[in-house]
Amino acid sequence: MTAAAHVADVDVLIVGAGLSGIGAACHLQRELPATSYLILEARAAMGGTWDLFRYPGVRSDSDMYTLGYAFRPWRGDHALADGDDIRGYIEDTAREYAVERHIRYRHKVIRAEWSSPDARWTVTAQRTAADGSTSEVTVTARFLYACSGYYDYDNPHEADIPGLADFGGQVVHPQSWPADLDYTGKRVVVIGSGATAITLVPAMARGGAEHVTMLQRSPTYVLNMPSHDPVAALAERALPARAAYGVIRWSHILQSWGLYRLSRRRPGLVRRFLRSDAAKLLPADYPLDVHFNPRYDPWDQRLCAVPGADLFRAIASGRASVVTDHVERFLPRGIRLRYGAQACQQGRALPANRATKGMPGRRHAAAMRQRSWEDPGGPSMRRVTT
Repeated sequence: MTAAAHVADVDVLIVGAGLSGIGAACHLQRELPATSYLILEARAAMGGTWDLFRYPGVRSDSDMYTLGYAFRPWRGDHALADGDDIRGYIEDTAREYAVERHIRYRHKVIRAEWSSPDARWTVTAQRTAADGSTSEVTVTARFLYACSGYYDYDNPHEADIPGLADFGGQVVHPQSWPADLDYTGKRVVVIGSGATAITLVPAMARGGAEHVTMLQRSPTYVLNMPSHDPVAALAERALPARAAYGVIRWSHILQSWGLYRLSRRRPGLVRRFLRSDAAKLLPADYPLDVHFNPRYDPWDQRLCAVPGADLFRAIASGRASVVTDHVERFLPRGIRLRYGAQACQQGRALPANRATKGMPGRRHAAAMRQRSWEDPGGPSMRRVTT
């Protein structure tokens, strides 16, 4: 076996060229300019999550005024920003601070070993050449900074649903969304109700799907947020840039902290507020307690935020719907549900969310009409795992 080539010895080795990795490098450039460093990135581009995920409507689920870099404030129009805008923000920051020349793309870290006598890390990476051939290289460093995130980019989570192999339609995972996927005029089922699903549903409804159904095992709290931050707009008009950023950032920090503390102390009050806000945006006869009233208290699990009420508006318009039930199994032309909710009439199906837990209560059964969904015209459902 050929020994791994030693390619560099640096003060700091950063693993990952996403939002965190680029930020770490910029801090070194700003505060310790004499420090030598490299960034090893497994993929062929920077951006991490924001380069990997390309599904419709991909966006942040935290506001960018607090998620962004303090040394280079977020200047976008939206607090919950689109994935393309976040990727551009990362790339622009890397260029501004001359970080790009320190990145080694297609270097996947596979091993890290510490030597106390040498006071050094030895990190082994698999390097992929342009022709697809691979070789192992090593980098030594005094400090190892892991900014690799927590997604498995190569093997995304797949829900183990009985009968999936029998299903005749197309199955799509949002982590590997095909660039040429055309769902125009199709009926789609998105399985799950976490942040990915809540983003996909309104985006696909706007993007030409005939109808999109969000199929969830149990409800999630959904918080409506304004598309544009009025505090940000006012601060940017009235204050110098640096002062405006401080006001905007602290406004979001205090809002998040305040809502969390109120949820812990007065969960019933926050539950009523979220329910009341959703009720204003949905039809008067909509079964809110079936689809948007979780059995746990607010912030027992994370809230899902939607800008401009886009999920609720898609439901109110009839372009989207929600079904709360368990998937019992896939059928050749549809999905059989445990308690009998009607998922859709015909369509395409989209994936299971790891964050959804629990079972619908007995009171849900009254709102459910049939035990299975099948498309009499043949399988055309897409399922996406979120």
